[in-house]
Amino acid sequence: MRGRMLIAALLALSRPALAADTLVVEPKLVADEKAVFATVESANIVPARARIGGTVAELSVKEGDKVEQGQVIATVGDEKLVLQLKSLDAQIAGLEAQLAQAQSDLSRAEDLFSKGTIPKTRLDEARTAFNVATNAQRARVAERSVVEQQLSEGKVLAPTGGRVLQVPVTAGTVILAGEPVARIAEQNFVLRLRVPERHARFLKAGDPVRVDSEELGANGAKFGTIKLVYPQIEDGRVVADAQVSGLGDYFVGERIRVWVSGGERESVIIPGAFVTTRFGIDYAQLRKGNDVIDVPVQRGRVQPRPDMPDALEILSGLKAGDVLVHP
Repeated sequence: MRGRMLIAALLALSRPALAADTLVVEPKLVADEKAVFATVESANIVPARARIGGTVAELSVKEGDKVEQGQVIATVGDEKLVLQLKSLDAQIAGLEAQLAQAQSDLSRAEDLFSKGTIPKTRLDEARTAFNVATNAQRARVAERSVVEQQLSEGKVLAPTGGRVLQVPVTAGTVILAGEPVARIAEQNFVLRLRVPERHARFLKAGDPVRVDSEELGANGAKFGTIKLVYPQIEDGRVVADAQVSGLGDYFVGERIRVWVSGGERESVIIPGAFVTTRFGIDYAQLRKGNDVIDVPVQRGRVQPRPDMPDALEILSGLKAGDVLVHP
């Protein structure tokens, strides 16, 4: 039995060339990847604030709800505004009566002045009284419009579309003007990376990142692009945002393992399909003239790339110019 295995191995090392795909080995500069943890976060978390103070009369959202920009998420009521509105209505009614009386007095004065019964000073006094009543009525109407606007501002609107993260109030809560009613995570989530500052010089916008897609419930590697590197270093770490598809739009703060570039080095990268394993030893088939021979190789890490999903690093056994044959 052992003799048969030896003969089979010798035949495998010297079998003739087969019609198959070939690949010329060329060392390439590859990213020296470092594994870091990133969190799924919103690019902006915006508070929805009340524009007036009062009591929360109605609350139409809860944590986790998706909202659109301009959607009414709560209604704040202030009883004082309603009382002011009633008071202004009464004042406007009284001023309208005074205006009607001033109009009547002015018409009578104009008629009497035309007949020469009263002097011009009496006509001027009646005209002035009419103007004062008119302006007073207009001022109260404008003041009433202000109160109506304040009442309409009791509707708290979503400043942006996204996911509601937190609602710190309930119906019946007394709040002040400018106090947040809800916190909304803006749509289009990003991966926020925090990389040790020693890698800051290697990190720049446009660099690719590789994501452990199994943590996102998918198969294979996912790739993204760094969109923004923040200039401020926090606790010895550089903060950057990466755009990756398929992050979802619900969970915020989820931790995901990401590989980023920590520099570049020269390495031999080939598709994993060109390597076979027999008896615990990895082999690659090389073309030597008209023959194909098997040479042992030492494999390194699997490094998926956007253009080569099964990219495999070869540490030894191959050199530049070798022609690989697909087994």
